Amino acid sequence: MYRIADRIELNPKVHHGKPVIAGTRVPVHMVLGLLGNGLNPEEITRDYYDHITTEDILACIRYANSLVEDEEVYAITGTDG
Repeated sequence: MYRIADRIELNPKVHHGKPVIAGTRVPVHMVLGLLGNGLNPEEITRDYYDHITTEDILACIRYANSLVEDEEVYAITGTDG
């Protein structure tokens, strides 16, 4: 198990090593997907994952933000797109 961010960890034996909320089997991408579909943290903890906290959900957002913030984007020239 590897802690990769506040409240976020990787475990090769859990969800094929995808990031999960520490101490759970809740994948970060599932929480982000629910947020992206318009649910708020209260709805997520009430209707889907009653064993996580609002702080866990915010940690998922911070983790995703850190990935996008550190991402390097390169323009590809010579295409029509």
